[in-house]
Amino acid sequence: MKQIAILGAMTVAGLSAGAVSAGTLDDVKARGKLNCGVVTGLVGFGAPNANGEWEGFDVSYCRALAAAVLGDPTAVEFIPTTGKTRFTALASGEIDVLARNTTWTFSRDVDLKFDFIGVNYYDGQGFMVPKELGVSSAKELDGATVCIQTGTTTELNLADYFRKNNIDYEPVPIETNAEAQPLYLEGACDVYTTDASGLAATRAAFENPGDHVVLPEIISKEPLGPAVRHGDNDWADVARWTLNALIAAEEYGVTSANVEDMAAQAGDSPEVNRLLGTEGNLGEMLGLDADWAKRAIAAEGNYGEIFEKNIGENTPIGLARGLNAQWTEGGLLYAPPFR
Repeated sequence: MKQIAILGAMTVAGLSAGAVSAGTLDDVKARGKLNCGVVTGLVGFGAPNANGEWEGFDVSYCRALAAAVLGDPTAVEFIPTTGKTRFTALASGEIDVLARNTTWTFSRDVDLKFDFIGVNYYDGQGFMVPKELGVSSAKELDGATVCIQTGTTTELNLADYFRKNNIDYEPVPIETNAEAQPLYLEGACDVYTTDASGLAATRAAFENPGDHVVLPEIISKEPLGPAVRHGDNDWADVARWTLNALIAAEEYGVTSANVEDMAAQAGDSPEVNRLLGTEGNLGEMLGLDADWAKRAIAAEGNYGEIFEKNIGENTPIGLARGLNAQWTEGGLLYAPPFR
């Protein structure tokens, strides 16, 4: 098993090294389309709507990136990936960026040769059970069957947590969230474990969400964020600073509704002026024009707008900002200076 894992990592790393021989930024511009790897379907984060159009928290980042680079937030090909296929898709060059509830870890960064360009959601692994099970703590799950996605950090987290607490369990391996839902609802597993945000999204899609409870334990740190291949720093810079632009825009009060006016007026905030391209030459440094960040913000809104309309407290997902609040509001969200 260990040898196979090592060979698999070497294969992904080798693909990654070969896929960046030509610059991704130039490739995307020449193609006229961004290839974005997304989840196979997780309401609020990434899923097709009734019209077949992809929407969600991670999808919005891809649209902002396409707007920054190509001037068109619709110039995106959304490519669904599973926990198993996502890294091969990125390493091989099938996708330009991976934006789907993926945890930034040491091995994925260093061994698999990916650059996580920031954290767009601070999360942690949790557990969901049917209310009728009468369980109020994960420590009461001895002997339970647990639905768990393969190829994810949740597998090791679950094993570590249950081993530490001397809890026996039977894993029920699944590949996608869509596969997990019917198994869980049919009772093929007593428990579903994944990132707490994913549990909230899954529960919201149930016919009777109130029949299920998310247990209080959060057993891990799961910093989720978009990733690109190692070795293509120019593309990583564009991907990173597009995310930073969305975060900074919220802090400075720049929204999809006022971004055009704020850019036209060129106010007395040098930081906002640099962000919106009315001062300095940050766009030129990225290989883009001066309006790249303005377009990214206009596409789907700033970070706060994207959060609230897709997964916020007034949506069926119902997530509070928590750790994902701006640093000025007691959260961890913080963009480096635009200067």
